Amino acid sequence: MAAEGFPVQVCCRVMGVSESGYYAWRTRPPSARALRHAWLTDMIREVHTASRGVYGGRRVHAELTLGRGIAVGYGAVAMLMHRAGIKGLPGNHRRRPIPQVPTATDMVDRLFARGGPNQLWVTDITEHPTREGKVYCCVVLDVYSRRVVGWSIDSTQTAALVTNALGMAIHNRTPQAGTVIHSDHGVQYTSWAFTERAKASGLVPSMGSIGDCYDNAVIESFWGRMQTELLNRQRWKTRIELANAIFEYLEIFHNRQRRHSALGMLTPIEYEMLHSNTQLA
Repeated sequence: MAAEGFPVQVCCRVMGVSESGYYAWRTRPPSARALRHAWLTDMIREVHTASRGVYGGRRVHAELTLGRGIAVGYGAVAMLMHRAGIKGLPGNHRRRPIPQVPTATDMVDRLFARGGPNQLWVTDITEHPTREGKVYCCVVLDVYSRRVVGWSIDSTQTAALVTNALGMAIHNRTPQAGTVIHSDHGVQYTSWAFTERAKASGLVPSMGSIGDCYDNAVIESFWGRMQTELLNRQRWKTRIELANAIFEYLEIFHNRQRRHSALGMLTPIEYEMLHSNTQLA
C-alpha cells in the first residue's frame, strides 16, 4: 500500500502494525527461505525455457529432481510457478474422421502395457497446414518406452508414407518375428504395400475397431501432445520449415529430452538404457 503512494501512518493503522516494525521489515535482509525461493524460481524458469515452454509443474519438478539433483517438493514448484506466472501448455483434443474399411484383427484390445521393447508398435498419420499446403507425418512408436522408432514426412498421404516409416522402424530396431504393429483402418494401412512390408519382416498387423480412438490411445495421446507442443504454436510458411521442425521434435525433443509421466519422468532413451542395464545386471 505504501508503495502505491498511501501514507505510511495510515497504512500501518489500517493493517494494525507499528511504524517501527514496518521500517524494520523494509531494512531487514532477505531470509534464507526467500533466497532459496528466488533461486528455485530462476531454475524453474530455465527448465521451462529449455522445454520450449511445454513443461507444466510435474515435468518441471521431474527435471529439477531427476535431471538436476535438486531436492524440492512438487508443491513448492507449483507454488513458485504460479507466483511467477509460469505455465505449461494445455492439452489438445483432436477429432478424427470415421473411415468404413474392413481391416485386420485387433491383437491389442486396448492392453498397451508391455514388458520389453519391440513387442508392440503403434502407428498413425497426422497432418498440418502450411502456406504452401499440408504436411503429412507418419510415426511408429514403441509403447514400451514411448520412443519414436520410425517416421516419415511427405506432402501426400499415400501408402509410401506409412511404408517408409515402417521401414525406418524395422531398420532401426531389427525386431524379432511376432512384433505387433497396431494401426487404425486407414487405406494406407490396409494397402498391399504396407501389409506385405510388415509380414515380410515377421510383424503381425493389428487394427482396432472402426471409429474408436481409444483402440489406439497411445498414438492419439502422442499426436495431442505434438499438436500442442509444436504444430499449433505458430503459423508455418513452407513445408520444409515444418518438416525440419517435426524432425527436430521427434528425434531430439521427444526421444532425448522430454520427460514422460508414463516412464517415471524419464526420457524414452533414458528409460531404455536404464532397463537394458538392469536386465544385463
